[in-house]
Amino acid sequence: MGTESTLNKKAAVLVAGSWGTALAYVLACNQFEVTMWTRTEAQAKEITTQHHNEKYLPNRVLPPNITATTDMRQALEGASITLFVAPSSAMRSVAEAAAPYIDPSSIIVHATKGFEPETLKRMSVVLAEELGRPQDEIAVISGPSHAEEVILKLPTTVVVASEKDEIAEKAQEAFMNSSFRVYTNTDVVGIEVAGALKNIIALAAGLVNGLQLGDNAKAALLTRGLAEISRLGVAMGANPLTFIGLAGVGDLVVTATSQHSRNWRAGYMLADGTPLQVVLERMGMVVEGVKTTRAAYHLAKKYDIEMPITEQLYEVLFSDQPIDRSIEALMGRMKTNEMNS
Repeated sequence: MGTESTLNKKAAVLVAGSWGTALAYVLACNQFEVTMWTRTEAQAKEITTQHHNEKYLPNRVLPPNITATTDMRQALEGASITLFVAPSSAMRSVAEAAAPYIDPSSIIVHATKGFEPETLKRMSVVLAEELGRPQDEIAVISGPSHAEEVILKLPTTVVVASEKDEIAEKAQEAFMNSSFRVYTNTDVVGIEVAGALKNIIALAAGLVNGLQLGDNAKAALLTRGLAEISRLGVAMGANPLTFIGLAGVGDLVVTATSQHSRNWRAGYMLADGTPLQVVLERMGMVVEGVKTTRAAYHLAKKYDIEMPITEQLYEVLFSDQPIDRSIEALMGRMKTNEMNS
């Protein structure tokens, strides 16, 4: 961290949702000229001329060194940092559109927490495939970080991971400042798995709160949920210690206990019997935990891993199973040793 910066001060952020906007704000505070890419002219104009992104971060003023465009070439030209924050289901199409215009020397970072729905691939795998980059050159940034708090410069601590230390350190250099502390890590698999799967537990936590099941149930859900996350992550090649770090227990706690969390809010709304599709329409933003529940359900079968919370949430979301039946199924499981399952 003590060496002089080797990065030029231009960054591209794809796309302009709440988390993308918050991270663009961090880069802008670090004196980057940030160009955000969006599909809609109206949003591009609002960000560039009015310095707002009202749909995603209402009542927050963006600095003038954040602009937006619908022109992919313009967004990416000369950027030393290219940050992908597209929804998991759209990551491949956004990366495919971006690939011809990314500078070969640009550091590629993503901040998306999910799996590709059709292939169950992690986001760094999708990006490597579409951008023609080695997987060990793709970085991921994750951790307990609500966009609503980041843009207020409230103290936030995250982790950026790449299999190559120099890539992680350059991303760390770009993002770190006095209110946004960044650690490095080499466990890309663990960081991505933790970031994706905690959204499942956050959905379930919203249900627990909505059903007024109490603090004991909430604590048990988070603890056993973390066990499921780490079990699948280790099977996929992750370092088990990652799951007690910022991207693991840190992100799990913040996402499963805060009303800022759209996954928690969606779960809370489901608790009164509101149909899933109605909840998603009311949210008006992507709820990654829904698609991740489906992905994790199939990944658990692929790796022959027990994930009872994920399985029961899958039944509630996609098979119309009554919530009380899922609670009975979880509480009535066979006696076992805590360390073994």
